[in-house]
Amino acid sequence: MTYPIPAFAVTLAGRDITGNIYPRLVNLTLTESRENAVDQLDITIDDSDGMVAIPSKGVKITLKLGWQGQGQYAGMVDKGTFVVDEVEHEGAPDTITLRARSVAMDKHVRVKKSRSFHQQTVGDIVSQIAADNALTPKIGEKFQEELIDHIDQTNESDIHFLNRLGKRFDAVATIKKDALLFLPIGEGTNSKGQKMPTMVLTRQHGDKHRYHTASRDAYSGVRAQWHDADDAKEKSELIGTDDNPKRLRHVYANQTDAEKAAQAEWNRVKRGKATLQLTLALGRPDITPMMPVKIQGFKPPIGNTEWLIVKTTHSLSVQGFSSQMELEVK
Repeated sequence: MTYPIPAFAVTLAGRDITGNIYPRLVNLTLTESRENAVDQLDITIDDSDGMVAIPSKGVKITLKLGWQGQGQYAGMVDKGTFVVDEVEHEGAPDTITLRARSVAMDKHVRVKKSRSFHQQTVGDIVSQIAADNALTPKIGEKFQEELIDHIDQTNESDIHFLNRLGKRFDAVATIKKDALLFLPIGEGTNSKGQKMPTMVLTRQHGDKHRYHTASRDAYSGVRAQWHDADDAKEKSELIGTDDNPKRLRHVYANQTDAEKAAQAEWNRVKRGKATLQLTLALGRPDITPMMPVKIQGFKPPIGNTEWLIVKTTHSLSVQGFSSQMELEVK
C-alpha cells in the first residue's frame, strides 16, 4: 500500500531553504485562529552537528504545505508570509526553533495609542487603521456603511481595538498576506464577499474527535444597556428571552448600538452551545478558520449540525502531516 508523502516549501529572506530544512526537520506547526488576529508558525530543526546558523529576527519567511504525488490531496497550498519574531537554541541534543507571526510584533499595529472616531462608518475606521499600518483593507460589504456614532481607542493597540470592534459587530479581524480582513462571522464569506464552499468530511477522514455540549448556566438571551439622553435614564435592549439573559457590562450610547451589540453577543452564545474537536490523520492545508463544515458518519447531533471552523493547527514531522480543527455551531 502506498502512503502519501507530506510536502512543504519554505523561503527565508527570499531564499528557498526547503532543501536545507527537510533532512533536519523536527516539527513544523502552523496555528490559524479566528480569535487571534495574528497566525503563528513554529519550525524546530535539528542542530546536533552545530552547522545551522541562528537566523535573525525580523526576516520574512513564507510557507507552502501539502502532499507529494498525484493523489486526491496532491499539491501545496500557499499559507502566507510570516515575520520571524522569536528564535530559540536549546539542547542537548541541540535544536533551533523559529517562531514567526503573520505580522511583525514590533510593528505599528501593536503600539498602544489613544484616539476617537466620531460619526464614521466601520468601513472608514478599518480602512484608516489599515492605511496606518501599510495594509490592504478587505472589509465585509455589510460593514462598509455601518455607522458608528462614537467610539474611543484608549491606550490600546490597533489589534486590540480591532478585536473589540469585531466583537461588537460579530466580525473577525485578522491580518493575512499584508491585508487587514474584517469579515462577518457565521456567513462563511471570504475577503471578496463570496460564499466559501462547505467542506464535507466523513468519519473516515478523522483520527480523533471530541464533542462537547452543556446546558449548565445556559443563557436564554442577551441584555444590553444604553443611555437615553432625552429621559436621562439608562434603558436596555433584550435579544432572546428574559429567563436567564447574559448582561453586557458596557453602556451604549443609543438604542441601536445596544441592540446590535446584544445581537452580536447572542450570535456568539448560540455558536458556543456545542463544540467539536476533530483531528485529520491526513492533513488538509486548505482548511482555514471561518470555513463551514458538514461531517458525515457521526451520530446526531454531531452529524446533522452545521459547523464553523474556529481554529486550525497543522502539524508536520517525521510522523506525518495532520490537521486539528476546533469547531463551533454555525
